[in-house]
Amino acid sequence: MAINEDILKAEREEAWRKEVRDSMKPKDRMALPRVRMHEVDPNVRNKSYVEVNEGLTLEEARNEARRCLDCPNPGCMTGCPVEINIPKFIKNIERGEILEAAKVIKQTSTLPAVCGRVCPQEKQCESKCIYNKQQKEPVAIGYLERFTADYERESGKMAIPEVAKANGIKVAAIGSGPAGLTFAGEMAKMGYDVTVFEALHEIGGVLKYGIPEFRLPNKIVDVEIDNLRKMGVKFEPDFIVGKTATMNELREEGFKAFFVASGAGLPRFMNIPGENSIGIMSSNEYLTRVNLMHAADKAYDTPVFFGKNVAVIGGGNTAMDSVRTAKRLGAEHVYLIYRRSLEEMPARKEEIKHAQEEGIEFMLLHNPIEYIADEKGRVCQAKLQVMELGEPDERGRRSPVPVEGKIETIDVDMVVVSVGVSPNPLIPNSHPDLATTPKGTLEANDALQTTRSDVFAGGDIVRGGATVILAMGDGRKAAASMNDYLQNNK
Repeated sequence: MAINEDILKAEREEAWRKEVRDSMKPKDRMALPRVRMHEVDPNVRNKSYVEVNEGLTLEEARNEARRCLDCPNPGCMTGCPVEINIPKFIKNIERGEILEAAKVIKQTSTLPAVCGRVCPQEKQCESKCIYNKQQKEPVAIGYLERFTADYERESGKMAIPEVAKANGIKVAAIGSGPAGLTFAGEMAKMGYDVTVFEALHEIGGVLKYGIPEFRLPNKIVDVEIDNLRKMGVKFEPDFIVGKTATMNELREEGFKAFFVASGAGLPRFMNIPGENSIGIMSSNEYLTRVNLMHAADKAYDTPVFFGKNVAVIGGGNTAMDSVRTAKRLGAEHVYLIYRRSLEEMPARKEEIKHAQEEGIEFMLLHNPIEYIADEKGRVCQAKLQVMELGEPDERGRRSPVPVEGKIETIDVDMVVVSVGVSPNPLIPNSHPDLATTPKGTLEANDALQTTRSDVFAGGDIVRGGATVILAMGDGRKAAASMNDYLQNNK
């Protein structure tokens, strides 16, 4: 009976999708312009933590959904690390069935409202859209995902994914970032007893401490976490696996398998003269103090220096978050210092655009070589080597080389270093049975299984640094692999 019902459902879905496709000719769909996201005025938002992007209206979302051609072999899905059925959810939007669209997304994505805001769709699903071959702007898949998740949340009719009958098998996720949360959701769907251990006092990992509220409001993350609780996932904050308890001690408590998603929390510095001066910190520390520990809120006593002349070193999304945070904390001059040109900058184009609009001063083709401190040991100046682009490196990026004799000095009272991170060393150091690579990441095979068979790993602890959506893809893949392992080793 169930098989027949599934066949009938598939036939009904194909019928309505054909009806939607046939309602407009492809050439008419392709003639429609891509929607533009509404944004808060730059001179208003750079003084507050209001979310920059304001979302789409229902009419705008449906108009954008009409651009989707519902391709027979949708390339967009091959670009999605969590394999969302993109054409299906978009066609649901086109016909006004937004809650049905949300159900489609949630079949494979644990954090749709998060992904719709921070994932680099332009490098993933949207980069595979057939419109690119026609030299047209791709369907705004990210905007539509965000709209769908927000619409469902605001409707008060949020659907909780179906959970299988409890099997009584205890598993653990170490870290509550995007990889850990996704893993937890997938395992809960399969009936496992899942506990997420988080070292910090709030659940959310990098989604809470690393991404400012003007890009990803904490309330959005909290809703996604609450959905996991409703699915039966348990959370243990202030619990450092490796110190509070080791994996062996947790095994004694009945845990049968572990997913390590402890991230890349170890900041890198440049090791240049003066870098130990007061007023120089990593982007990790800076953003954690502000985002997670509310340093900018007078009701909290978390210390943070409100610099007037702030330099942020780097060109990634974390650097963008840092410069835009400094501006919101009242800095008069905020410099983004990057050793390559704008074309090589790895940050999302949207984040670069927003930073420029908000008054950030870009110092491209500059690289710090020394910091000067005052008599109290606080940084007061930065010496910058002027650079030029030389030959491409092994990744095809043109390597920056110093311009001999060209050095500039700027006045600064605070420097935030955002030149990369390394894997959190706590798990490898406290569990020597887990092999690591020369870069300090955990060794894991294609199934994300480590050198200990009951331990799986994903996200930055394996990749060394990646996007939210890639970490989520790892969480989903690890859940499937762990399920296979547990079912085969009963």
